[in-house]
Amino acid sequence: MKLDGRLFGDGQPCFGCAPDHPAGFRLEFTVEDDAVVTHFTPSERYQGPPGIMHGGLVMTLGDEIAAWTIVGLRQRFGFTTKVEGRLRKAVRVGQEVVGRGTIAEDRRRVLNIDVSIAQAGEVCFEGRFGFAVLDEKGAERLLGGPLPEAWRRFGRG
Repeated sequence: MKLDGRLFGDGQPCFGCAPDHPAGFRLEFTVEDDAVVTHFTPSERYQGPPGIMHGGLVMTLGDEIAAWTIVGLRQRFGFTTKVEGRLRKAVRVGQEVVGRGTIAEDRRRVLNIDVSIAQAGEVCFEGRFGFAVLDEKGAERLLGGPLPEAWRRFGRG
């Protein structure tokens, strides 16, 4: 099953998945058994040191994979509460990476997602991301306003 930012409506602002974000990753995902997977080739615009993807953007990529793991496997959305990660190797620009997320722990309101990002068959990043899965009222408090209509179906019931 293919997943992308269109699930959350036109014009949504997400850096990671909005299909029309001018500087964003524009990620798409697929559900593969018990995992959510994305393929992405970082361009030079995402580099820190010459030829290497900025480490903070690698973490951003990991966070987005984790978020979409919840969408793809639980049909919910969550808000990041905790990040633990390790950059094992430099992620090179211009070379495809494969990101994979799985659910490590599901306590209904809190999910822990394991993420790996590999390039040329070698793991470059591993992390665990904690997410709070909020109901509509909790999400609206966090956002400081109404939950966008397209998001309502993904809130915790």
